[in-house]
Amino acid sequence: MKILPEFNKDGDLPAGVYQANLSEVKARFGANTLQRRLLARRLEKIWNLVSATGEVYRFIIFGSFVTAKDEPTDIDIFLLMENSFDASKLANETAMVFDHTAAQNYEGASVFWMRCLAVLDGEDAAVGYWQTKRDGTKRGIVEVVGYD
Repeated sequence: MKILPEFNKDGDLPAGVYQANLSEVKARFGANTLQRRLLARRLEKIWNLVSATGEVYRFIIFGSFVTAKDEPTDIDIFLLMENSFDASKLANETAMVFDHTAAQNYEGASVFWMRCLAVLDGEDAAVGYWQTKRDGTKRGIVEVVGYD
């Protein structure tokens, strides 16, 4: 497991995929401001909902939540799901997480997901894609690998 490094001069994690458990993520990124504490609670709720499916292969957090920004507006998540995952069988809040618009409106999270079999260039390429910012530069992202 890579230790979560310090932010670079731009306020991002250095390029790379850093693994941490949810408790570490909440302690590092979800404690400094009221907004960050609210987002950390949303993140934990989403983690619990998707983990309960038993079908999560990789859980990636990217975007402003894993930066030095004081007031990130939401949480950006990429989920790589097992091939057997069937979102049409979900109900209630769990179903909302897998509906991008509903997740944004009700959970304050941008959730993107795909099954492993849909990955064309390999899972590392699919995960690595989320390191690229809008300006084309790379940033670090965080993979949640458990709760504690």
